[in-house]
Amino acid sequence: MAIERYYTLGNTGLRVSRLALGTMTFGKEWGWGNEKDAARDIFNYYLDHGGNFIDTADMYTGGTSERYIGEFLQERNNREEVVLATKFTFNTSPNNHVNGGGNSRKNIRRTLEESLKRLKTDYIDLFILHCWDRMTPVEEVMRTLNDLVTEGKILHYGLSNVPAWYASKAQAIARYNNYEPISTLQLEYSMIQRTIEHEYIDLTQDINAGIMAWSPLGGGLLSGKYEPGIDGQEGVEGRLKHITDNGGEVSSKDNERNWNIVKALHEVGKKIDQPMASVALNWTANQPSVATVLIGATKMHQIKQNMNALDFEIPVDLMKQLNDASAPDIPYPYTFFQPKMQERIYPETKVGLKPDSYWKDLKIG
Repeated sequence: MAIERYYTLGNTGLRVSRLALGTMTFGKEWGWGNEKDAARDIFNYYLDHGGNFIDTADMYTGGTSERYIGEFLQERNNREEVVLATKFTFNTSPNNHVNGGGNSRKNIRRTLEESLKRLKTDYIDLFILHCWDRMTPVEEVMRTLNDLVTEGKILHYGLSNVPAWYASKAQAIARYNNYEPISTLQLEYSMIQRTIEHEYIDLTQDINAGIMAWSPLGGGLLSGKYEPGIDGQEGVEGRLKHITDNGGEVSSKDNERNWNIVKALHEVGKKIDQPMASVALNWTANQPSVATVLIGATKMHQIKQNMNALDFEIPVDLMKQLNDASAPDIPYPYTFFQPKMQERIYPETKVGLKPDSYWKDLKIG
């Protein structure tokens, strides 16, 4: 089935499909991914079936991802039908010079111009800071991004992989200075990785920004390639193995909790006759504040399967099974915000938290 529902992205009028096409797989430079013809087939299938939101980054496959997308958009002659997002931060300069990375005004402008050339377009719909660089003043970042909106080179902007306090401060600066506001936070979110629920769900509600969920399949662990009960990572292939072998964060996903999640996902998928990957994507897409979920593929059968992930509902009892299996540990100080502790503040109030969030649902009496 084709995508038929679209969400506005945060506090904008920009309407995007609930599934966005992630294009980190466009190109073979990283040892996995697609050759151009395979990437083109995936790109066209996604757009032909209702998708309108393409996500890339200047550093994906050494710039090949952006180049492919630019060529594919020219072939289809449909730039205005597509919401195009790209990212900046990581050092992409040929000589890795001292100002060739980070979020300085100098580097933001350099990387934008290079992305525009590769993407063969004169504007970006959504320009995203890829990672907090721990150095550039947030005031400089926000002023630069707002200037780019004023110049018409970007229409909206967002943040990815930043602390919650940083995003909150950035939006406060935007409000105070009447800048274009932050419209989205691109964050890792899946049954494997639920730590954003401690801060970012409330935050995005407060600043009116939608969540773009990346790695909804837990780096591939929830893709269906791995059956419950696998000991360690025998037989691991594709992106999960590549990132693990190179010391990436995905290596931390090989633990008992996550294999229990795989088991629960496998059981739920069998009960509702849906592939594990589709169930995992459906779970993430239906969490609070999620505006869109990034899907990627290296094979056509994967994109076809992923595009059907929102065509069914997970029954309440089975959603609870998934929630229970993937429940994250609650670190300090969030233990103080749970019902039992809150009832010590308001003894006459029954406090119930909505599932999988820290939204307050107070019932008096």
